Amino acid sequence: MTRRAGFILSMALLLCLGLLASYLLGKLEAYEDEVEHGPAPEVASSPYLAAEHFLRRQGIAARRADGLEVLAGLPSQGQTLMLLADRGNMTPRQVERLLQWTAGGGHLLFVAERLWDEEEGKSGDLLLDLLGIQQYMSEELDEEEAAADDEETGDGEPYPQLTKLYLENEQAPAYIAFDTAFHLYDAQNRAHAWANSDAATHLLQLYHGDGLITVLSDPWIWQNRNIDQYDHAWLLWYLGQDSAVTLLYRAERDDLARLLLRHFPLALVLLALLLGAALWHLGMRHGPLLAPASRARRQLEEHLRASADFLLRRSGQQALLQGLQQDIKRRARRRHPGFDKLGVAEQWQVLGRLTRLPARDISQAMRPLPPQRLSASDFTRQVAHLQSLRNAL
Repeated sequence: MTRRAGFILSMALLLCLGLLASYLLGKLEAYEDEVEHGPAPEVASSPYLAAEHFLRRQGIAARRADGLEVLAGLPSQGQTLMLLADRGNMTPRQVERLLQWTAGGGHLLFVAERLWDEEEGKSGDLLLDLLGIQQYMSEELDEEEAAADDEETGDGEPYPQLTKLYLENEQAPAYIAFDTAFHLYDAQNRAHAWANSDAATHLLQLYHGDGLITVLSDPWIWQNRNIDQYDHAWLLWYLGQDSAVTLLYRAERDDLARLLLRHFPLALVLLALLLGAALWHLGMRHGPLLAPASRARRQLEEHLRASADFLLRRSGQQALLQGLQQDIKRRARRRHPGFDKLGVAEQWQVLGRLTRLPARDISQAMRPLPPQRLSASDFTRQVAHLQSLRNAL
């Protein structure tokens, strides 16, 4: 090919490429597209960051704390402590210190974490148990209590699943979307304010010394994705107004086990294998097998006696007797609505009418238990009184 022919061919190729580029550019259209990268790292690590910013925009001094050590420098007067973190590792000493701070004039807000255990007579939530507040699943409420709640809320409610908070001089209530699966019950009748949905109670307020305590059934209403719904933000402002607010929602710190698992997983696996091999070596059998016990000796009476001895050793006399008394009150509540709101003397009178037992027997069964351990005969006699009263109901 000559130089002239090569030049002509190159120019033809360039012309074709130019025409192709012009055609493609004519088909292109400009457009805008938004790419969601999710929340910023600060938002992802702080579920109540929006709540903090909202309080500050309302003129309320709000700050975040990482542990109960903040109480050492936090005065009681004019302060609100919103304890939204997990309290599973809280010690009795910390609970006592927290209640002392509240009694000095502070406002403590916390979330109920455990359900009430009728058999043990406690929930395991130290704050709830000391304040006499019990949390139940809403589906476990008695039919009489559910009917009473329906009468209080009234028929034809436009939003039966929402919790309604009524205030003086206000024509309409505030609406909050608490989880209706949980119900708060004031066993000691100390609450002076509360808020209910159609199914349960989700907010209780009671005085403690010179301070105030607010108990919620769940805190999710103030998380970043939910605080803008219904009157959630207003409730946060209402509970924190006229005070400085401290939010504590990251009290759990990484312990040694979590740090080791995060940084030395392989070493932990090797250590587990070594321990397993050592236990296998130490657990090797040296001698003949024992013959299994004969089934003929496993009588029902032995099982019942062993179960009773186990419960007595594990729970003690107080828990067993209190469990019987709670069972009696629960049965009386089913037959007499509003039984828990009566005084002790009135409750005994109602029990007398329901069981037709003498007042002396009812007093013997339902009187407060002594702190000291009962003798075997006194314990048996007290159980007999309680069982007679329960069977009569």
